[in-house]
Amino acid sequence: MSPLLLGIPNVSEGRDPATVAAVGAAYMRGGARLLDTHSDPDHHRSVHTLAAPQGALAEALVSGARAAVQAIDLTRERGIHPHVGAIDVAPVVFLDAARRGAASAEALTVAERLGEELRLPVFLYGLLAGGRTRAFLRRGGIAELDRRVHAGELRPDFGPPRPHPTAGAVLVAARPPLVAFNVELARPATLDDARAIAAAIREGGAAGLPGVRALGLELTRQGGTAQVSTNVEDHRAVPLARVVEAVARHARVAACELVGLAPEAAFDGFPEDIEVKGRRTVEDALAEAA
Repeated sequence: MSPLLLGIPNVSEGRDPATVAAVGAAYMRGGARLLDTHSDPDHHRSVHTLAAPQGALAEALVSGARAAVQAIDLTRERGIHPHVGAIDVAPVVFLDAARRGAASAEALTVAERLGEELRLPVFLYGLLAGGRTRAFLRRGGIAELDRRVHAGELRPDFGPPRPHPTAGAVLVAARPPLVAFNVELARPATLDDARAIAAAIREGGAAGLPGVRALGLELTRQGGTAQVSTNVEDHRAVPLARVVEAVARHARVAACELVGLAPEAAFDGFPEDIEVKGRRTVEDALAEAA
C-alpha cells in the first residue's frame, strides 16, 4: 500500500466561510480526507489538514489550490499574517522517517503540477531547498517577492517566472510535523510587548528556543488582544509547555490556541490550568477518520 501522508495547505482567506468550505470540498473531491479546518479572521488565513496516500494527496492538493486561485484575490486586504499566495504554503508532511522519501516525491509532484497546471510560481523550502525558510521567502510579502524575482535574487523552482496577478506564488515543502501555536497575552499587554517577547523567544533571540519561529501580533477583532504567534518545528525538542513557560517569564498568559492539529507528544507536560482553544491531536483525528 502507498504510505499515508498529510497535506497542510494554508490559504489566504479566513473571513468568508463559504470560500473556506469550497476549498475544503475541493480537496476532498481530489481524494483526501479532510481532518481539520482552522480559520482566523485577524490572520485572514485558513489551515486545512488532509490525509491521503501518496499519489492521491497530490491530486487533492492541486484540486484545492485550483479552487483557491479562483476564489481568492491578493489585490484585496488579506490580514496580518505574512503571505505571498492565495494558496500560500502547501507542505506534504511525513509522520515518521520511513515516509520521508514518499513525502519528498509527493511534494515535488505537487510543485510541478501547481506550476504547470495553475501557472503559479512555486518556491521550495525546507528539506527540498537546502533548508531555505518560509520566512526568507515571505519577507516583505508578494510585492517584495516580485521585486526579488525581477532583480534576479530569486528564481521559482517550478512554474512561470513572475507571480500570478491575483494569486501570487506558492511555497511547497516536505517536512515532519510542525505545530502552529498562538499564545494570547493577558491585558494590559500591548502589541509592542508581544513583539518584544517574540523576538526574545524565537530561535536566535536572547532566550531563544531552538526551531521556534515567533511573531508579535495584535488581534483587532478581539479588541486589541496581543498575541505571540509561533511555529514549533520540533515538538519533541520544544514541547508546547516550554513555549508557554518562555512567554510567561515576560507576561501573564491568558489563553493559547492550536492552529490545525498537533502530535499528542507536543502536549507532554502541558499545564492543566491554561486553556488551549482548538486542542486536537493528529492521532485522534486519524482515528476518527478511519
